[in-house]
Amino acid sequence: MKFIDEVKIQVKAGDGGRGCLSFRREKFVPLGGPDGGDGGHGGDVYLEVDTALTTLLDLRYKQHLKAKNGVPGMGKDKHGKNGEKLVIKVPPGTLVYDDETGELLADMTKADQGFQLLKGGMGGRGNARFLTSTNRAPRHTQPGTPGEERILRLQLKLLADVGLVGLPNAGKSTLIASVSAARPKIADYPFTTLVPNLGVVRCGDFKTFVMADIPGLIEGASDGHGLGTRFLRHIERTDLFLHLIDLTGLQEGDPVENFVIINRELARFNPELAKRPMLVIFTKLDVTEVREQIPELRPSFEAQGFRTLAISAVTGEGVPELVQCAARELDRMRQGD
Repeated sequence: MKFIDEVKIQVKAGDGGRGCLSFRREKFVPLGGPDGGDGGHGGDVYLEVDTALTTLLDLRYKQHLKAKNGVPGMGKDKHGKNGEKLVIKVPPGTLVYDDETGELLADMTKADQGFQLLKGGMGGRGNARFLTSTNRAPRHTQPGTPGEERILRLQLKLLADVGLVGLPNAGKSTLIASVSAARPKIADYPFTTLVPNLGVVRCGDFKTFVMADIPGLIEGASDGHGLGTRFLRHIERTDLFLHLIDLTGLQEGDPVENFVIINRELARFNPELAKRPMLVIFTKLDVTEVREQIPELRPSFEAQGFRTLAISAVTGEGVPELVQCAARELDRMRQGD
């Protein structure tokens, strides 16, 4: 499925139905009087979280959405039917902005969370409502009021417990594929991951957490370089970072310096990201040169206060320990809250 994380849509609530102008016309009932009913109210517009959705793709091709109008009133004091409400389904993590003012209207994060976005118009009153002692045959009615209308910008920020960060080709996609049912594209060239991927990781019989594989970052990502800021926002909601480091020589530059550069980009994008807990993961442990470098490099990261682990997502070495460590760290953070 194509990953769409930002759309602009025009949404309108239903208009109220017009009130009816009618007089009773019944045999043996002289001067029957007015009997025009009121119009129905226009349908409201609601947003609702659907956990089965992971993208805003459906709204990409339905950019004009409108609730049903109220039905006009009828004779014999019959009120028009209210317009059917419109429910717009969005994935968890959707931010809803007024496109004209930039105001944040809703942050849709919880399963089945609902939010009334627009109010439908009121139905107009029929002439029966204007009957008075001095006006026995009113010919006045009211039109329905128009429903509210807005242009909205919907932006998706994925919800995940653990976010994978690092340079392109560091092994993030291979890791998430090895610990979950996610099946991202995996190849031996940079930027094979062009969209974020989510996977549910099981730790023990009952405990699970959600892992997000974010497309590789490079220096200048916070300014839009590489895949730029488009995907940086998807790690803003993660509680724990796993910073993956490739020591095979495929990455240019010093591993410690690259680590500092990526962390600097995270902090430039959002200073709060620099405060998130992070584990340093040396990947591709099945390669001999990697295994030889780890004892030399480990002290450099641990001196900065980071815990380090080494894994091979291909052979599975170290992966169970990583999953357990991530789960324990998440438990510790949540107990602290």
